[in-house]
Amino acid sequence: MNKASTIIIWVLSTGIALVAIYTAAFGIIDEIYQRSLTVAVSLIVAIFGSSLARVYQTENNKIKMGQWAIDFVLIFLVVLSIFWFSSVYDELESGLYSFLPDDLVVGCGGLLVVIEMTRRCFGWPLATFAILTIAYALLGADLPWIFAHGGYDLEEVMRTVWYSFDGVFGFIVIIVISLIFIFIIFGAMLEATGAGSTLLKISISLTGALRGGPAHAAIAASGFFGTISGAVTANVVGTGVFTIPMIKARGFKNSFAGGVEAAASSGGQFMPPVMGAVAFVMADFTGIPYVIIILAALMPALFYYGGLFIAVWVEAGRLGIKSIPKSEREILTREDWIKSLMFFVPVIVIIAVLVSGRSPAAAGLWATVAGVIMGFINPEVRKKPQIFIDALSKGGEQCARIMVAVAAIGIIVGIMNLTGLGIRFSNMVLAFAGTNLFFALVLMALASLVLGMGLPTIPAYVIIVIIMGGAIEKLGVPKMLVHLFVVYFGVLSAITPPVAIAAYAAAPIAKANPMNTAIQALKLSSVGFMIPFVLIYNPSLSLVYEFEIFAFLSVIFRLALAIWLVTTAMGGVDRAPLPAYSRVLRIALGITVLLTYVEAQIGGIIAALILLYVDSKRKKLIPNDTSP
Repeated sequence: MNKASTIIIWVLSTGIALVAIYTAAFGIIDEIYQRSLTVAVSLIVAIFGSSLARVYQTENNKIKMGQWAIDFVLIFLVVLSIFWFSSVYDELESGLYSFLPDDLVVGCGGLLVVIEMTRRCFGWPLATFAILTIAYALLGADLPWIFAHGGYDLEEVMRTVWYSFDGVFGFIVIIVISLIFIFIIFGAMLEATGAGSTLLKISISLTGALRGGPAHAAIAASGFFGTISGAVTANVVGTGVFTIPMIKARGFKNSFAGGVEAAASSGGQFMPPVMGAVAFVMADFTGIPYVIIILAALMPALFYYGGLFIAVWVEAGRLGIKSIPKSEREILTREDWIKSLMFFVPVIVIIAVLVSGRSPAAAGLWATVAGVIMGFINPEVRKKPQIFIDALSKGGEQCARIMVAVAAIGIIVGIMNLTGLGIRFSNMVLAFAGTNLFFALVLMALASLVLGMGLPTIPAYVIIVIIMGGAIEKLGVPKMLVHLFVVYFGVLSAITPPVAIAAYAAAPIAKANPMNTAIQALKLSSVGFMIPFVLIYNPSLSLVYEFEIFAFLSVIFRLALAIWLVTTAMGGVDRAPLPAYSRVLRIALGITVLLTYVEAQIGGIIAALILLYVDSKRKKLIPNDTSP
């Protein structure tokens, strides 16, 4: 049965990928059927991919048969409920359809499958949230305070959540089908060409002079490759199998090696030009041009990776690891630079197509075509071109998983629109925060970390913006900066315990404890939690909002200084080991120089420079070492 399920997954996933390519080229085929069938096929792929027999393996044939029986019941419910939706939708829209008990039963069956597959694919958090929102719609009339609503019965809930384009089959589904799927396929194709390993080799060569060596290379490679990958875990696994063993071989701890990969791969999701395809969803949500979005995201992303570079340099110093001797460094050949075109040409194509005014879908399509063509530079691809077929299937399976999360989010969005929960939540945040922007941002950051746990970047971004975005905009923050703030914390949830999906993906490769790996990733990315706040309070950092050259240079200097102070304090090493008092002072001064008060900034800078000078007089840990 497992072999048969593998074949079914391959066929259906390849079908999803081919339809995604067709849609990118020619547009939506039929809105009703494409929405419903895509959700249906995605759910079936998810059922076979995370079947009970695969998850809970047993040698007992009776138990195994029972497991498959349950899964086939779920498949039956998917087919029946989707067919039912498609057959009655036109009548529903006309307003001439009278709901029957059968409609409610079948619709509830469909919701049951969506929630169960969400649980299997992404764990309990999102599934529980979906269940609670349904319960809120049905029972919320009896709740106190601003949570109370007028009350809705099961028919009204099902009309919204299942039998309309406001719930499971809502606008997010069509955005993902028309904009995101093609970029997931593009990422799978690019990975199949071997562009990632070439990129890693170049990164190793360029960072060989730094004492972090392969760890710095992992940061660079994961950042580049992560920008075109729509899933943090896929990026961790794709590059981590190469980078993590090399980092360990240089003398770094297992958990640190996994933490570096988890932190670097996560950051790729907010690194321009693609930002894991979330930039295109953001452009669609906000109406802000794509080029403006990637410009605004550029400096914060560079500072995030700068912080990671420094953190690795600090840890290498603490462990006494020197840079790789010049004679042992990777030497790049002409062939390596030619192979690098497999990555850079498609990325340039994306930018060129978008700048020319074409749609993101067209950019993804032509980048995929360019990636396939450039892939033939690799002799291995020329010998075995069928790898592109396997890449289609792999990309289609990733699309299916994303769609499962999107369907669950559709439940939440539908209920929020029906009950006005989004507005109530915004009002609650404003009631707690008052006019205190910082407190409101902290609430939003915490909510983003919680709501984003276990989710791919795009679904995490969508659900957080819908729930929290309105509240912050009411406090006068530009819409795009709010959305970028949400993206950063949604991405950082991938390395935040207890879920920390990026760390859990890296830990088995590193042969480390997942929680220790998550803690290392969190420590490495500590400055990443500061940068979104700096962006909100210093819009010049975005390059597009309220840009003033003096303000820009000021925030660049202060943020760079803060990153150095905090990162070295967290690692306990600068050019020499730091005493406890110096570490505490560095963290305090790092925060001080980022405050909005000019007096605090100037005083903090002067004190920080004095402290750095005093600490520089200590005996160096590694003489004649190469700085980052």
